[in-house]
Amino acid sequence: MALLTFRTADFFSRAYARAMKWLVLGRRRGEPEHLSVGRWGETVAERALRAKGYRTIERRVAVGRDELDLVMRNKNTLVFVEVKTRADDDFGRPAEAVTREKRRKLSRAAVRYLMKRREKPEYIRFDIVEVIGSREDPAPRVEHIQNAFPLEGRYRLPW
Repeated sequence: MALLTFRTADFFSRAYARAMKWLVLGRRRGEPEHLSVGRWGETVAERALRAKGYRTIERRVAVGRDELDLVMRNKNTLVFVEVKTRADDDFGRPAEAVTREKRRKLSRAAVRYLMKRREKPEYIRFDIVEVIGSREDPAPRVEHIQNAFPLEGRYRLPW
């Protein structure tokens, strides 16, 4: 029994060490760096929006082949939030990476999300949150762009 306890304790100490490493570094095993940076930026953006009174509905929602970073509610508006994270803005604003093609994909994902959930919010909106900085920064810069773009013309709300 003592041998079993030792192995169990050893397993839990290794699991604890992995969990601490993930908390500190923010990376999952085998995850590319750009994905862990994106996850960190989404966490920072969510915290900033919750401080403004937004309520989180879902995070990282896969809708078909598309993904919505954050789905939040602000009073009677359902807000689809696209988060763009960059170390600095030397090569332009992060929001500039939301091209026409990306807006089309986000619109498609939002309509599919609403159809799947059978939710009929009073209003919907697309916001972009720019997170500029890194994990080492004590206070990364967060820019919230409300109503950044409309629903693309080819997509219609299901009601």
